[in-house]
Amino acid sequence: MCTLALIGTALSVGGALVEGQQSRQMADYQAKAHELQARADAQAAAFEQGQERHKQDLLLSQARAQAGASGVAMAGSPTEVLAANARQGQLDIKAIQYGSQLRQNNLTTQAAISRFSGRQAAASIFKAGGNLVSGLSGIYDPSKAVTFGNSAFPPAPDGGLY
Repeated sequence: MCTLALIGTALSVGGALVEGQQSRQMADYQAKAHELQARADAQAAAFEQGQERHKQDLLLSQARAQAGASGVAMAGSPTEVLAANARQGQLDIKAIQYGSQLRQNNLTTQAAISRFSGRQAAASIFKAGGNLVSGLSGIYDPSKAVTFGNSAFPPAPDGGLY
């Protein structure tokens, strides 16, 4: 009977350790995946910003060409329109950058949460230790303990200690 209890305790302890290790590995994997997503988002945003800059440059060139072809001088209203378009283009680029930064921050936070969860899962060694202690304490039954003779000392009065 004692052997079965020891085997059960060993399996419980081993299972808790394996569970904790697997949970930590999964959390680390998720953290790495979030970090890779954040890097990919940064690269995609950089590409999108480059595309937007190129688009804005083309629009500005076209507007200048149209103004020049129409014989309008590049002063006054046409210049103000071009400047306003350039400002709007910069705002569009900044909006792309801001959106990307928000997504990256979110992914970085998720990675940190995954790592924290992994550290918490690694605490399964304490769960395993608890299983070990409870399993071993369930094996020991004081009423069935082996005794070796009587004590050389008489019992204390009131059943207490001397």
